[in-house]
Amino acid sequence: MKKLFDPIKDKSSEIIEWLMASPDMPSDDGLLFKIRLSIEEAVENVVRYAYETGNGWMEVSTDLNHDTFELTIELRDAGTPFNPLDRPDPDITLAAEDRPIGGLGIFLCKQLMDDIAYRYENGCNILTMKKNINID
Repeated sequence: MKKLFDPIKDKSSEIIEWLMASPDMPSDDGLLFKIRLSIEEAVENVVRYAYETGNGWMEVSTDLNHDTFELTIELRDAGTPFNPLDRPDPDITLAAEDRPIGGLGIFLCKQLMDDIAYRYENGCNILTMKKNINID
């Protein structure tokens, strides 16, 4: 499934709910929690920071490989090029007040998803997150 949201300003909840309503999503509550949290973090980052004016578009998609039971979620935008995976992981051993602001969301995504990748292609940021949903 794929959908274009244009503009995205103030549409984080709508985008997240559309992705979570995908028939590609698993029925397992534990997996859904991990996937939803990752989607929320990634979508919020694009909506808040991708476009200098706050207005722009985002194309989102889900795809379930029925052979491998791997769910792929992709977010694509034409905002300022930014690879969130280039940031170092936060030092979670430090007290919250001693940590620099930022970076925890993408760290959570990397912990909760099985694979996360970024590429910049044809003027677009593309963030791809994958989760194995085979719960046998």
